[in-house]
Amino acid sequence: MEETYLLNVEGVKKKILHGGQGELPKLQDGSKITFHFQTLKDDFERTVIDDSREAGIPMEIIMGKMFKLEIWETLLSSMRIGEVAEFWCDAIHTGMYALVSRGMRRIAEGRDPLEGQKHRCGMGNMFDYHSTGYDDLDELQRTPQPLIFIMELFRVEEPSAYKRDTWAMSKEEKLAAVPVLHSEGNRLVLRKEFGQAAAKYQEAVICLRNLQAKEKPWEDGWLKLESLVTPLVLNYCQCQLELGEYYEVLEHTTELLQKHNDNAKAYFKRAKAHAAVWNEREAREDFLRVAHLDPSMAAAVKKELKQLGERMRKKHVEDRKRYQGLFQPPRGP
Repeated sequence: MEETYLLNVEGVKKKILHGGQGELPKLQDGSKITFHFQTLKDDFERTVIDDSREAGIPMEIIMGKMFKLEIWETLLSSMRIGEVAEFWCDAIHTGMYALVSRGMRRIAEGRDPLEGQKHRCGMGNMFDYHSTGYDDLDELQRTPQPLIFIMELFRVEEPSAYKRDTWAMSKEEKLAAVPVLHSEGNRLVLRKEFGQAAAKYQEAVICLRNLQAKEKPWEDGWLKLESLVTPLVLNYCQCQLELGEYYEVLEHTTELLQKHNDNAKAYFKRAKAHAAVWNEREAREDFLRVAHLDPSMAAAVKKELKQLGERMRKKHVEDRKRYQGLFQPPRGP
């Protein structure tokens, strides 16, 4: 039996279509909510705008992480697990729906939801871009109107109960995640699972770079984070060397050396990448720089230079054999 009542929010009405189970979940910042939704116009036909079931993937939002359609957090917080409810929301709550829907549709299509946007708030983007790329959403953007949301709540997970994406973590959580990711990467390296190890190191770097972006470059906070980033980048580059991704190594070591031009390990890894792609002069320069910066690595440098010389001589011999008859005139009959 359907039950209709008002939430303690202006411009919202709720109708329970199917009762849920248990008590209302205790939501907090960081809780992950998984649900299906359907969005309809408040017209005679109840025109369907979006339906998450068509994409085949439930919707997920993280409480307190500034989801653009804030009213959804309010609606979901009134539901029990397994409940299906219909919410009527006045236009004061639905003005951002066109932009939210645009992003969700792009994700479902395998596209970047931020493609084409400038680094501005959602409202600024709405005025900058007169079209969302979808006719029905353009109509909603021009004339905000009441909408109906039908939601089915599947589960609520506490922040500690699931692995959160980097963007959903707080500063403290990111700092706590870095040594864990570093350790996991090291363990995978010992098992020679270099691709998975590289992913762990990269995720840790992303955590730190996100925090660094909020610090003033080269001041104490920024430098402290940079000291954590550097060994992770070097570990990542070592994995890429093992995987044969030499140009990836050249890119990251060069970027690192632009900020830390006395890092012998970065020069050493870049030298090995140069040698692997036949950049003999660059490889020799980097190897010699390593020996100058860190005499303890002189023996390793000597070994690498010897191997480089042998590889280059072998390559020159093969090249001569391959091309020695290329420009000779053909023999007569």
